[in-house]
Amino acid sequence: MTDNVLVPLDGSPLSRRALRHALEEFPDTSITVLHVVDLFEPGYGASPDFETSYEPMMGSEEWYDRAEEVSEQLRDEARELVHEYDREISTTSEIGDPKRIIVEHADEEAIDHVVLGAHGRTEEARPVFGSVAEIVAWRATVPVTLIR
Repeated sequence: MTDNVLVPLDGSPLSRRALRHALEEFPDTSITVLHVVDLFEPGYGASPDFETSYEPMMGSEEWYDRAEEVSEQLRDEARELVHEYDREISTTSEIGDPKRIIVEHADEEAIDHVVLGAHGRTEEARPVFGSVAEIVAWRATVPVTLIR
């Protein structure tokens, strides 16, 4: 039985599709939306209207402010999408390597299923699976659904 579903959200179209899928396929479960701020690409996957041409120095106050801004934007977006389904979710964000953080979060928080986009790219020429999706699918100790 699935009680807790984790949906990593990076702002990409497939991550939003993954959240919709989780809301539709797991109507009676607790859903946690996790945004992982990538240490090297804090704006990765973020909405196209979010400026990513300039990345502040990693570890600076400006870097942390920007990372929090991206995370808050994504959490707000998730709450708006969930409102359409008349559901509640929990949201959280962490800083680190998304591949590692997603798998660790699933283990530490008693997650039963992970639903994530197959990649975080927004451009048309994209791979079938991204490196994060591939590593999570291989290393997670729970079922993983990849959304295309």
